[in-house]
Amino acid sequence: MQKKYLTKAQALKKLQRYCAYQDRCHSEVRSKLIELGVYGDTLEEVMAELIIDRFLDEERFARSYVGGKFRVKKWGRIRIKQELRRRKISAYCTKKGLEEIEEEDYLACLRTILEKKIKEYSRKDNDFISHQKAAVYANGRGYEYPLIWEILREIRVDS
Repeated sequence: MQKKYLTKAQALKKLQRYCAYQDRCHSEVRSKLIELGVYGDTLEEVMAELIIDRFLDEERFARSYVGGKFRVKKWGRIRIKQELRRRKISAYCTKKGLEEIEEEDYLACLRTILEKKIKEYSRKDNDFISHQKAAVYANGRGYEYPLIWEILREIRVDS
């Protein structure tokens, strides 16, 4: 079966719907265009048109991505930065996106994660090991070790 090539207008219309559904980064849109058989100058023209019409906005993508991953998946800053870097988001947009996370909410979320994991691990292990496992878990979710240990010290004092 022969692959059907899209005209610029068809590709633009498809990608406008694709971008309107949810915020997309440039690399996702570029991959989608290639998947649809759009290459070269046509690809670049469609990308430019999407940017001009504000269907494609890297800063907006970074802000919504950071907000969603923090609120829904409870990811830490390290993990979020890694994922944005993997999507080739600029340092400026990454910084702007991370501004979506309020420090107070960030620390409260980390504390909740640690308390939950300590409770889960304390059934099987002693306090030191359960704290250690909770710290490793939180770090795996992208939280910074200095903050983790600071909150673990607070939890120990509160207990």
